[in-house]
Amino acid sequence: MLLLDLDGVLVDTRPVMESAWHRVQEAHGLDVPFEEYERHLGRPFADIMKQLGLVDAERIHQTYAEASTAASYLARQFEDISKVLHTFVAADWLLGIVTSKPLDRAAPLLAQLGCPFATVRTPNGVGRGKPAPDPILLALIDLGADPADAMYVGDMAVDQEAARRAGVSYVHAGWGYGCPSAPAPAVAESPKDLLRLLEVGGPTIPFLEGSLV
Repeated sequence: MLLLDLDGVLVDTRPVMESAWHRVQEAHGLDVPFEEYERHLGRPFADIMKQLGLVDAERIHQTYAEASTAASYLARQFEDISKVLHTFVAADWLLGIVTSKPLDRAAPLLAQLGCPFATVRTPNGVGRGKPAPDPILLALIDLGADPADAMYVGDMAVDQEAARRAGVSYVHAGWGYGCPSAPAPAVAESPKDLLRLLEVGGPTIPFLEGSLV
């Protein structure tokens, strides 16, 4: 079973987030640069606000969410990611999403991938957000799977910590936004490299276009 983060792993939403954060700066008179916000990606929004020492997180989040929706057209799938996901499905892997993006903004991005996801875990559900293990463990419960049977792909140190605390193997998406922490995990340099690392595909299972649903 393969669990994946969304931002920085499946879809390049950095331009969306940067545009939304600039709107937050203007609307709330903040001088916190986007780079400081970006350092904490992977955590739920309220946790990022705590990390940045910002109050009135609810109003800031409302501004950010509205601006993110308005700038959603800037998001782009990473090259070959849809083909890679369909190759995993063709090899009988179950796919799941564990993300800190709220469901209302995550769902349209996932729909564009045209891929069957067996579970999607977002901050809209119960439990603590990453780096706590809760969302990964809840995804395993959804699928009736053990940690030993799962792999999580993320791009931030909080993803790596959440996987470690959940007892799940971790692969770092080298094309994403962050750097892994110690101990050094396996790193996939590109979406296609995931197939090599996890020994999926090969000459008998080609890339497949379109949805397998």
